[in-house]
Amino acid sequence: MSENPQTPFTDLCPTCGTRVRPDAARCPVCGSELKKKRSPDRPAKPVHGARMPEVTLSLPIAMILLILVLVGGGAGVYFALSATGGIVEPTPEATATNTPTASPSPTPATPTVTLTSMPTATPLTHIVREDDTCGLIAALYSSSVQAIIQANTLDANCSLYIDMELKVPPPTPTATALASPTPNATEMAIASCQTEDYIVKADETLNLIASVKEVPAAAIKEWNGLASDNVYEGQMLIIPYCERQVVGGATVTPSPAPPYPAPELLLPLDGSAFTLAEDTVSLQWSSVGTLRENEAYQVTITDITAGDDRNLVAQVTDTKYIIPETFRPAENLPHVFRWSVVPVVRRGVEEDTGNPNWEVAGTSSVSWVFTWSGTGAGQTGE
Repeated sequence: MSENPQTPFTDLCPTCGTRVRPDAARCPVCGSELKKKRSPDRPAKPVHGARMPEVTLSLPIAMILLILVLVGGGAGVYFALSATGGIVEPTPEATATNTPTASPSPTPATPTVTLTSMPTATPLTHIVREDDTCGLIAALYSSSVQAIIQANTLDANCSLYIDMELKVPPPTPTATALASPTPNATEMAIASCQTEDYIVKADETLNLIASVKEVPAAAIKEWNGLASDNVYEGQMLIIPYCERQVVGGATVTPSPAPPYPAPELLLPLDGSAFTLAEDTVSLQWSSVGTLRENEAYQVTITDITAGDDRNLVAQVTDTKYIIPETFRPAENLPHVFRWSVVPVVRRGVEEDTGNPNWEVAGTSSVSWVFTWSGTGAGQTGE
């Protein structure tokens, strides 16, 4: 069958790419069968299938339906899992709640009381030199021989040697007396008057006591509240020495009267040493005032080395006493002596001996010591 020369070669063979006519059934080169095309002048008839009904929903309704579907689906899943035990209830965890904290208001600081301890007195150190004695060292540092002996564990003689390192305790401070309330005029007058408590002895009368004490009988009656001049043995009377008068009735400023203050020892210094070259020992002390006719100083000296039974007691009106040579130690060894002084008043005489009866009329002094070497002779003291 001859091909129509009038038909142009417009198609291509899908196998070899040779140009062929649109109405050719086979490729003239490779012989492949060509697919027939529809005639362009006959349009294909459209095929219409069954159409689904269209449903139109508004947006709010659509949202509601979606929510219902989600809730229903979730509920279904929940119940299904609950039936199988697949749901575990979560353990609630405590949630920290921030509680506002009130800011503290500034509180004034309470001052802290700091207790300061009292400083402890530290002993001083003294290097013993030639001719040094315990009394001299004690006087130099305002201490005492007893304190030096105790601090250094020395013997009763307070023996020292050159270049010895000696501990000297400082003096003990005196406590300050507390202030007392101010007395009225009457109390001040009574407190300023020096008095004595006197016990009436046998056969004594008020006028005799007034004469001995040099105090008017009327003043004694007034101070003791007596209605008459009668007194009895053993009665205690207050003797007001501030009411003393001189002959003629003119009042004078009274001198210190019992009880007297303690005399202050002066010489020899506490701890002094006396050798064979010094034959006498002179004791001196300060005055406590003008003594009356029946008053004196009583000096007591004890030989500590020989024993407390070797004592010497003397009454003098002066503020000086020289120890007699008879009281010097017999052996050629230093003895330690202790001495003190106290004011005394004479109260008649002792019936058995006839000696004056002395009574203490004040405060005794402190006791000092000194050493005194013997002569080697067989002398004995009182």
